[in-house]
Amino acid sequence: MENTTGIKITQRDYKFAVAAGLLIGLLLLPVLKTASPNIYSKFALAIIIFFPLATPIGLRIAFYIGQKIAIIYQIAKFGVIGIGNVLVDLGVLSLVTMIFSSYFKIESKDAMIGAITFYSLFKSISFIVANINSYFWNKYWTFDQGKKKQTKSEFVQFFAVSVVGFLINVFVASIVFNIIVGSIVTMTGGQLGLIGAVAGSIAGLVWNFVGYKLWVFKSK
Repeated sequence: MENTTGIKITQRDYKFAVAAGLLIGLLLLPVLKTASPNIYSKFALAIIIFFPLATPIGLRIAFYIGQKIAIIYQIAKFGVIGIGNVLVDLGVLSLVTMIFSSYFKIESKDAMIGAITFYSLFKSISFIVANINSYFWNKYWTFDQGKKKQTKSEFVQFFAVSVVGFLINVFVASIVFNIIVGSIVTMTGGQLGLIGAVAGSIAGLVWNFVGYKLWVFKSK
């Protein structure tokens, strides 16, 4: 396929893809353990092996497509980081939920302030951790701004986009959680929380990509 966009795939890209795949595989384990302990016990090792292999292959496929439409390759990298970031979010959420449930006897469904449940607090913590992770991956890989000097304005811009993303993410996740908590009584608080978190993360991904590309990490 003729490369009409000038994009390149490098050894650095492959190394980032393998690292991202390994991160995805490892972070998927606590999420899967919360969602389905039976599946976790059967496929834990296969998951760790699969993603570091599949991620660079998927990146290569996106590169071939991206030779005609450049943004496809960037979206693919953002998608890999997006998946990893969602799993950081879900993994931290699962961990925080388990800690509060086991050691403090506080469940996601318990009221914290008025109608606000502890789930909103747990989700806020997980989002902040995931957001820090997202900044470094997107700066140094997705938008390839590693050589660009970090400035106060960049941090302010990133913070502004992230705050809106945070509000969208937590709002959607909390709404979905509160809606399904009354209709699906056979699931645990952790499982219900994961469903809400996935919904919130999906809602925030589009906003984040547009904000990061067109404002925070735009090419000068």
